[in-house]
Amino acid sequence: MKAEYVNSFIKASTEVLNNFVTDKFSVGRPFIRNNPFPTKEIVIILGITGDIKGQAVFSLTESMAKAVASGMMMGMPVEEIDEMAKSALSELGNMIMGNSATLLFNVGAQIDITPPSLVKGTSIEITSAGMETICVPLVSTMGEIEFDIGIKK
Repeated sequence: MKAEYVNSFIKASTEVLNNFVTDKFSVGRPFIRNNPFPTKEIVIILGITGDIKGQAVFSLTESMAKAVASGMMMGMPVEEIDEMAKSALSELGNMIMGNSATLLFNVGAQIDITPPSLVKGTSIEITSAGMETICVPLVSTMGEIEFDIGIKK
């Protein structure tokens, strides 16, 4: 996977998160995922089509999801992952991937994204068949979001 592609995803994710959540996010050490890989309790999945084909997976604990959803809703307290919180978290995925699309266009790759799917549960595993998947931990003092970028070979 080209470094400029990964860097575009990383830049978009930290910029969007840092615009909405009071606690600032930084990038942890990226690593290659083996299939299948486990997730946290809340998972947002968006497909990637165009010059790059694959998927983006955001994985959060429920407590982190509540904090992020609260930030997306201008500080409104989030006690549970209800429909409003799910909508806010899905919009976060849209915003990150929309910004990624713009940054990727600037390095010569045109992509489209699919609408997000949000999955909630325990013991969720993702299999990215035929994709090289890089996990980029997005770290804050509240915890971390695992951002997995899977690109078809």
